[in-house]
Amino acid sequence: MSTTELLKTPLNALHRELGAKMVEFAGYDMPVQYPAGVMKEHLHTRDQAGLFDVSHMGQILLEGPNAAKALETLVPVDIIDLPVGMQRYALFTNETGGILDDLMVANLGNDRLMLVVNAACKNEDLAHLRTHIGNQCTITPLFEERALLALQGPQAVTALARLAPEVAKMTFMQYTTVQIDGIDCYVSRSGYTGEDGYEISVPADQAESLTRRLLAEPEVAPIGLGARDSLRLEAGLCLYGHDMNPDTTPIQASLLWAISKVRRADGARAGGFPGAEHIFAQHQSGAARKRVGLLPQERTPVREGAEIVDADDKVIGSVCSGGFGPTLGAPLAMGYVDAAFSALETPVWAIVRGKKVPLLVSKMPFVAPRYFRG
Repeated sequence: MSTTELLKTPLNALHRELGAKMVEFAGYDMPVQYPAGVMKEHLHTRDQAGLFDVSHMGQILLEGPNAAKALETLVPVDIIDLPVGMQRYALFTNETGGILDDLMVANLGNDRLMLVVNAACKNEDLAHLRTHIGNQCTITPLFEERALLALQGPQAVTALARLAPEVAKMTFMQYTTVQIDGIDCYVSRSGYTGEDGYEISVPADQAESLTRRLLAEPEVAPIGLGARDSLRLEAGLCLYGHDMNPDTTPIQASLLWAISKVRRADGARAGGFPGAEHIFAQHQSGAARKRVGLLPQERTPVREGAEIVDADDKVIGSVCSGGFGPTLGAPLAMGYVDAAFSALETPVWAIVRGKKVPLLVSKMPFVAPRYFRG
């Protein structure tokens, strides 16, 4: 795809003004890094506050008295009892229990839900919603109307509270409407880095002015997709299309926590979502393969796609995400392995350029999260 054919976020010109290196991502022209480079951007986010353009993500509004009940038929998550002003992580599943996408769902009150879905899946997700629940609620895509910013890091609250003091009182996963520098925004205290921080939904035509205002704060620096990836990997967070896909169930992906207890086999509203029986059976009997954390025992980075073998060179899995963790100061990876090799501290090996690199199955997250829970 040439850059003229790529979609652009409302901040495209600003990224170029700031000297960003631009790459194609999910059909968009996106900043992978700025002149500081991925390592410094990563560490700045861990130490202060990083500002990410995530406007390529899809924002979708569901409205109507049946919206929550309808959405529950597509996800293994408690939506009906999601309190007003809170958001929750959810998964769209298919008939075999595979993951079609992961998303965030917020309850805006007044029978309105805001969804944030992945950029590469947003058109399919919109069609999925319209096909299955379009007759039960109003579904409005806000792909062009709204931009999305993520302000992440321990100083995010300091920087944002100067412009909107009420955000300091929010706790992890709270969601509210806030005026920031005179602009009406939706703000959640959440993110994709393992750090405290906020995601800010802003009208597209006001995104650049708000971004400039945030970048004027001394703690805040622009951060690209490169550091976003290394930060989320250290946090042990899945990237759709890499660490999960339609052939991967929540059990295989080690995402049982994302299936609300009320929706599990023994819950008050058990099942009722696509693939429920497959998922429950796998939860009961165990998955044949599991997503695990992997720590290379050498300095060699292990990348996505590398085969994982046992001591006898038998292939037992593959790496789904891998790279260098700047906070960890070492390489790290996630991968799928046969269940017999999924216990912590199990030694396995990755094949990198024909050489065996020793790995240890490790707990995740690799870097402890610092979400603000109050």
